[in-house]
Amino acid sequence: MALSTSATLAQTTPTTDPALAVPPPAAPASAAPAPGPLSTYGFVDAYYGYDIDHANGNERQFFLYSHGRQNEFTINQALIGLRYDDGRVRGALGLHAGTYVSANYAAEDPVLRHVYEASAGFRPFAKAWLDMGVFGSHIGFESAISKDNWTLTRSIMAENSPYYESGARFTYEVGPKLTLTGLVLNGWQNIRETNQAKALGTQIQWKPSDKVLINSSTFYGNEQPQDSLIRRRYFHNFYITYAASERTNLALVFDVGKQRGLGREKYDTWHTGAVFIKQQLADKLSTTLRGEYYYAERGVIIRSIMPRALDQNFRVAGGSLNLDYSPASNVVFRVEGRYLNGMRGVFARADNADNRSYGNVTTSLALSF
Repeated sequence: MALSTSATLAQTTPTTDPALAVPPPAAPASAAPAPGPLSTYGFVDAYYGYDIDHANGNERQFFLYSHGRQNEFTINQALIGLRYDDGRVRGALGLHAGTYVSANYAAEDPVLRHVYEASAGFRPFAKAWLDMGVFGSHIGFESAISKDNWTLTRSIMAENSPYYESGARFTYEVGPKLTLTGLVLNGWQNIRETNQAKALGTQIQWKPSDKVLINSSTFYGNEQPQDSLIRRRYFHNFYITYAASERTNLALVFDVGKQRGLGREKYDTWHTGAVFIKQQLADKLSTTLRGEYYYAERGVIIRSIMPRALDQNFRVAGGSLNLDYSPASNVVFRVEGRYLNGMRGVFARADNADNRSYGNVTTSLALSF
């Protein structure tokens, strides 16, 4: 909280001479103190979702982890934390809870499930940072904080790639337009190690102009349990954003991954893409249109980390449209409609095992502070 000081005017001897009746200048006001290196932050995302023709209780589709409940008023994510950065040393500690946490951290140690971020870092030399701990994923256009995303719900590609990571991260700021990052990780979205192998990651972010941002992120590792055969995973995430005008922004996102299958020579492949068009309708009102698809050979990653030879491929495509109202810079109320269509039975319901379509409406009120 900034402290304000009021200047006190010095008293002067009264005079009847108008030429001498000029008061002395006011004492200069004290400058506001510079912000300290320690800051706090918080975020709350309350939501209600309704699935059309839903017959599977309050759980949404198995591959949706954010805003994953329907016909229920609840909290997707409630987050509070501290961050420290004095330009040479930095660190962060954030704790969270909500349905997003219950779904994404179910496999983690109970002691660690509520850790949003916990890291420490320093500058080994100018323009570089070395951080260790738990931090946000270097993969993807969409993050765990819904308010920062163009759409309310996440694309299928974002839901089935890492939101968070645990390991060491080295970042080098080549210049104002180019940043390079290398990572050594415990694995693909896990805090605790699940085997004795470490994963590697890279990220390149290039901003050739004020209107364009290009990102390339990779992941390489063995994500099988300790007592399973080694199945290497190779993954690449690419996206580009373009500010077409002051009111229109575009984004194109594409992922492709391969993982060794049951045979030593066979790889299962998945690829997925999405297009986003965001339009500012008024000062406080905006809308985003999203189109997306997801294909996974034998359902690799999205249905199983170890698919069997005869497992069915996974194919889904669809779109969404959302309307956002921001009465203040740190508050947003959102309404989104979404429709997906896939292969026969991919959206099986208790009353329709062959169902291939799925629709929902989601509303959210999010506050950051």
